[in-house]
Parts: sequence; C-alpha cells; structure tokens
Amino acid sequence: MSNDRATSSRSQWPSKRGIPEGLWVRCPSCRTTIFRKEAERRLGVCPECNYHFYVPARKRIAQLLDEGSFEEWFADLWPTDPLGFVDRKPYVQRLYDEQRKSGLPEAAIVGRGYIRGRPCVIGVTDSAFIMGSMASVVGEKLTRAIEEAMRQELPLVIVSGSGGGARMHEGILSLMQMAKVSAALARFDAAGGLFISVLTNPTMGGVAASFASLGDVILAEPKALIGFAGPRTIWATVRIELPEGFQTSEFLLKHGFVDRIVERQNLRTEIANIIDYCGK
Repeated sequence: MSNDRATSSRSQWPSKRGIPEGLWVRCPSCRTTIFRKEAERRLGVCPECNYHFYVPARKRIAQLLDEGSFEEWFADLWPTDPLGFVDRKPYVQRLYDEQRKSGLPEAAIVGRGYIRGRPCVIGVTDSAFIMGSMASVVGEKLTRAIEEAMRQELPLVIVSGSGGGARMHEGILSLMQMAKVSAALARFDAAGGLFISVLTNPTMGGVAASFASLGDVILAEPKALIGFAGPRTIWATVRIELPEGFQTSEFLLKHGFVDRIVERQNLRTEIANIIDYCGK
C-alpha cells in the first residue's frame, strides 16, 4: 500500500474516545478524586471527608426550598458605579465580567418560598460574585427582604456565603449597608420576627460583623471559615499566629458564637424544626 493510500485509510479511522471532561472533581480538603454526580447527589459534600463544596446561590435555594416554590423579589435592582472606581480595571467592566461569569446581576438573591411546607423569606449571598461582597444593591435587597418579612409576618432565613466583606469599589456607600441591614433587623426583631442566620464557607468581613451574626438562631456548615479578618490578613498586619482551627465553625461553636453546626443534607429539616419550635 502506498503512503498516500495508508494516510487516506488512517484518516477514516474513528478517533480514539477519551473520558469526557467534567465527570470528576477533586476535593480541596482530602484531595480525593470524586465522581461529580456522587458529589451532587450529596448536595456538594465530599463522600470521603465530608468537606462542603461551594454551592451557587440558585442551587442553594433549590436545595433548601420546596421544589417550584421560590418567588424571586427585586431582580430588577442592578449595581452602578457611583465613584467611577478604577483599580486594575474599571468597576463597570468588573461588574460586567462578574455578571457574565456568575449569571447573577449582583451577589445576593432574595425572595419568598417554602421549606418543608413552611413559608419564609430567604436571602442568599454568593461568593462567586466579587467574593459575595456587600455593596449597595446587596444591602438594598436584603433590607427590602427583611421589611417584606416583617410586613408579611414570615420567618426570615439568610444564607451567607460572603468572603469579601464590604465592597471597596463603592466606598462608604458599601460600608453603610452594614448599618442599614442591621437597623432593618432590629425593627424586625422588635416586631417579633424570627431570623435564622446560616453561615457557610466563607462568611467574613463586614457581613460577619453585621447581619450574619445577628440571627436569633445562628447555624453553620461544618468547617466553614467565619470571622472578620482572615488568618493571612492578621499575620500580614500584626504577625500573630492564630490558635489551631481559629475562625472555623467548630471553634466558634465551642466559644458560643454559633448555636449549632448542621450538615448540608440536614439543613432543610433543621430550619423547618426551628420555625415550628418558635411558633412561626
């Protein structure tokens, strides 16, 4: 067979099948390679070491609420650039990039739904959008959700996945959201409302220093990083070595900052039980 004929024959051979991409995921904690569908079946939890993976806000809502019960509120609120902020790139461009990457207009989703048949108002922050940092729209959405929970006399659940604190790109307008949301929660509390705060990995900065720590009941997922300044920031500024496990859910439970550590698969039931126990 001539070289030309051999080449022609080879071009007609079926290409070698490889393993499709995305079937496996590596656990950041134990480094075990896990079948992705198995991790998803376990709601994003490693079957080997129980590490709780990051979960996007919409998937978190689907995991917590009864199927088809979520009604999103204030989805038309979009961020602006009040300061004309520029660092490595303009803030306007950064927002556009984050919106395309995450599929969210901002770092928070709020609305109404049912958890095991119990009506509630829910808010979720998403660390995929500028680390879930709290900016003007995030604070406004949460504040309006709290006010609606008070008006409708419903329990309030906020799931915090915010590692960025207050967003520096909006300056004092971002910082003031800490006080605004906290003031709304104070009014909600005075009206007899029930606020269940759920802390996930990470919950840091201005979020941890404001609404995330103000729950009537504070739940946390296992091994979540929770605190104000992170370990690397503390070491870089004051050169202090932190205690072993400092700012983890387990450390904070031991010291009374959180009320209970709840695995993701049990979170729906736990929240429903708390709502029932509190008569809400």
